[in-house]
Amino acid sequence: MSTLEIPDLCLVVLVGASGSGKSTFGRAHFKPTEVISSDFCRGLVSDDENDQSATNDAFDVLHYIVGKRLAAGRLTVIDATNVQPESRKSLVALAKEHDVLPVAIVLDPPESLCVARNAERPDRTFGAHVVRRQRDQLRRGLRSLQKEGFRTVHVLRTPEETAEATITRVPLYNDLRHETGPFDIVGDIHGCRVELEALLGELGYAVERDDEGRAIGARHPERRAVFVGDLVDRGPDTPGVLRLVMGMVRAGNAFCVTGNHEHKLLRALRGRNVQVTHGLAESIEQLAAETAEFRAEAQEFMDGLISHYVLDDGKLVVAHAGITERFQGRASGRVRSFCMYGQSTGETDEFGLPVRYPWANEYRGRAMVVYGHTPVPSAEWVNNTLCLDTGCVFGGTLTALRYPEKEIVSVPAAEVYYEPAKPFPANPAAAEPVARRDPGVLDVTDVLGRRVIETAYQKRIGVREENAAAALEVMSRFAIDPRWLVYLPPTMSPVATATADGLLEHPSQAFDYFRAEGVDSVVCEEKHMGSRAVALVCRSLDAARARFGAPGDALGAVWTRTGRHFFPETLTAQAVDRIRAAADKAGLFDELGSDWLLLDGELLPWSVKAEQLLRDQYAAVGAAARSALPAAVSALAAADASGLDVSGLLERTRSRATNADAFAESYRRYCWPTDGLDGVRFAPFQVLASAGQAHHKRPHDWHLALADRLVESSGGFLAPTGRLPVNTTDPASVAAAVDWWTELTANGGEGMVVKPAANLVRGSRGLVQPGLKVRGREYLRIIYGPDYTEERHLTRLRQRGLGHKRSLALREYGLGLEALDRLARDEPMWRVHECVFAVLALESEPVDPRL
Repeated sequence: MSTLEIPDLCLVVLVGASGSGKSTFGRAHFKPTEVISSDFCRGLVSDDENDQSATNDAFDVLHYIVGKRLAAGRLTVIDATNVQPESRKSLVALAKEHDVLPVAIVLDPPESLCVARNAERPDRTFGAHVVRRQRDQLRRGLRSLQKEGFRTVHVLRTPEETAEATITRVPLYNDLRHETGPFDIVGDIHGCRVELEALLGELGYAVERDDEGRAIGARHPERRAVFVGDLVDRGPDTPGVLRLVMGMVRAGNAFCVTGNHEHKLLRALRGRNVQVTHGLAESIEQLAAETAEFRAEAQEFMDGLISHYVLDDGKLVVAHAGITERFQGRASGRVRSFCMYGQSTGETDEFGLPVRYPWANEYRGRAMVVYGHTPVPSAEWVNNTLCLDTGCVFGGTLTALRYPEKEIVSVPAAEVYYEPAKPFPANPAAAEPVARRDPGVLDVTDVLGRRVIETAYQKRIGVREENAAAALEVMSRFAIDPRWLVYLPPTMSPVATATADGLLEHPSQAFDYFRAEGVDSVVCEEKHMGSRAVALVCRSLDAARARFGAPGDALGAVWTRTGRHFFPETLTAQAVDRIRAAADKAGLFDELGSDWLLLDGELLPWSVKAEQLLRDQYAAVGAAARSALPAAVSALAAADASGLDVSGLLERTRSRATNADAFAESYRRYCWPTDGLDGVRFAPFQVLASAGQAHHKRPHDWHLALADRLVESSGGFLAPTGRLPVNTTDPASVAAAVDWWTELTANGGEGMVVKPAANLVRGSRGLVQPGLKVRGREYLRIIYGPDYTEERHLTRLRQRGLGHKRSLALREYGLGLEALDRLARDEPMWRVHECVFAVLALESEPVDPRL
C-alpha cells in the first residue's frame, strides 16, 4: 500500500489518458465538492459532457470555479486528462496566483486497460489512437513535471497501485493552529545577546548555560517564545544570539520565523554573491571565529526557518515583516518574500531606504498579526497588528508581546551598536538622537574619498579616491548647477579593430560582437557631426521648482557629456524653450504623463563646444602643414630633377601633403557659422526619463519615433537621426548596413552607432554594450592625426586594447541607468547625484591612448 501525502491546502491535478481511472480515483479519495471535472464543466455549458466544441468554454468555467475555491482556502482537485504541458501550465499559474502548492497525481496504467475501459462506455466513441497519443504526450512530459512547478508528483502505474493507494493530508509547515500558547513574541534582536538575555529574564525564563558560561537555551515553566526573525547582523554577538535561540527551538521552548537578514546571511555563508551591507560583514566576521561545526548548525537552522506561523486556531499570525490576510496559511515564493521584506511602494526615502507600503493601515483580518522588520520608536497597535522592532541595535529597546495578555515588555539597549541609515531615536541611556538630513542638500562627503556605488545593473562599482578628487575639481569649477545635473552619458567603446585594408574601424566587427552576445536585432544610428548633449526641459516653472529647484528660475538646462554648459544662460534658456515648445506641440508631456523630460542627443555643429580646440589645435596643425609641405614638395621635386636621390623622401612628403589636405577637409565639416542659436541644431535620439519613469527598457524604435515627432514640431531647431534596422544573422541585412555606412562616411559623415534594438540587454556575461561606435576613415584623421592612414601608423593603432575601455563603458552605463531609476523614483537629489558624480570620476581612469 502506498501513501500519497498532499498538503492540507493545495491544488491537486490528476494527470492521465482517457480511461486511466482519474474520475474513479477522485471519487474514492476526495469529497464530491472538491473534485472539479472538465467533463462536468463541458456539460454545464453545452448539456453534453462529450461535446469537444465546448472545451474552451468548459475550461473557462473550470478555472473560475477553481479560483474561487482556492481563494476561499479550500483544497481542490482537477479531473481532466492534463497530458499536455500547456494545459498544466495554466493550472500551475492558477495555483501560484492563489499562493497554494500544485500537486500532480499521475495515473499511468497500461494502454490496453485504458482502451478496454473506454470501450465499455458508450459515450466514448473515439478509437485507441487517441489514448495512444495521450499516453505519448504524458510520457514525454512526465520527467519535467517538477520543473513545470509541481511541488509534489505521485505516479501510479498499475491498477493495483491505484487501488491500494491512500491519501494523507499533511498540514503545511506554517500551520501551528493546534499550538494555543501562551506565547512571548520577541522583536528583532540583530545580534544583541545581552539585551535578549535581559528580556528573557524579565519575561520569567531561566537561561541555561554550557560549561563555558555561554547561553545555550532558556525555559519557562508555562510559556514558549516566538521570535519574529532578524536574529543576526549589525549587533555585537550574532553567534551568541543564534546559539541561544537555536537551543530554545531545539528543546521545544520556542518557535522562530525567518527574517530577511537570516536569508541573506545564509546565502553569504554558502558562497553566494551577495552585497555585504547592512551589518552582514559583522556577522561574517563573528561567525568566522566560531567552529566549523557551529557554522554548519547555524546554516541548517536558518535554512529550516519558514515564512510565518499561524497559531492558536488561527487567532495569531507571526511573520517577520507582517502578512496580509490573503497570504496567511499560504505557501509560495510570493508569500515568503512578503513575510521577509514586506511590500514596497517602489520608492525610496531621502535616506535611500525603500518606502514600505502601509499594509497594516488597511488590515481587517480576524487574526492578530505580530511582526518586526521596520524599526519604530515604540510598539503601537494598528488594526489588530503590532510591530515589535523597536530598534534595539540602533540604541532603542528590545521588545516582546505577551500573548494572549497583550502586555508589552521592553528592555533598553546598552548602547548604539550600529548607526542607522535613517535617524532613529535611541533611548537616552544609549545615545542622543541623530540629526535628520535635508534630502535636498548635496553634501561633499557623499562624493569624496573611495566610494562604492551599489546599482541594480552592475552591482558594486568602485570609484578611486584620486578620481573622485579630479571629478570634484571639474564639477566645482566648470559644471552646471548640480540640481540640473541628473545624468551623464557613458563613454562609448569603439568596435574591435577592422581587418579590412586601410581601415581601423568597420561595421562588420560591431555586428560580430552583438551576434556573439546573442543579439540578433540591432539598429544603426547616424552619428551626427556634433557633441553629445543632454537636455532637461520642464513644462512649467512650477514643475521645475517642484522637482529640480529651478535654479535661476530656469525651465531646464542643456549640458555636455562632462556636465558643462554649452551656452551662456540666455542662450540656454532659449534652447530649452524651443525643445519645450516642440515637446508640448508633439504631445509628449501629456502622452508620458509628465511635466518634465530628459533627452539624450547631439548638439551640432561640433564647433559650438570645441571652437577653441579647433582653432588652437586642429586649424593650427592644418595651416602649418598646408603652408610648409607644398614648399617642401617643390624643393624636393627640384632636387630630384637635378639628379639627387630624394625620390623616397619626395614620395613621403607628397603623401603627407595630401594627408594634410584631407585632415583640414575633415575638421572643416564640423564647423559652420552660428549666431546665437541660428545655425545650431539639437538631434535627440532617446527619451531617457520622465516623471515616474526611466525608459531604458523601451526599444530604440520607440525612442526614435518620439524623436521624429519632436523634430517635426520644432520648426527646424531639432534635427532627425537617420537609422537602419539590421538582423545580425542575415548576411544580406548586414551587407546593406555596411553599404549604408560606406555611403555615409564617403559623403563626409562621421559614421554610425550600432545599438541593440531592444535597448537594455543582458547577455550570458551580464550587460551588453549599449552601443558601439563605427567611425569613418576620414573622420578618424581628427582623432589620430593627418598621417594615421600610413601603414606604419595603422599597424601600431591596430594593437590598441579595448578591454578596459569596454569595462569602463559598462560601468558608466550601469551608473547612468541607476541614476535614471533613482530620478524616476523621485529619490533625493543627492542619491541621483551620487551616480552622476561617479560617472564623471570614472572618466579620469586611464585608457589605451590609441583609443
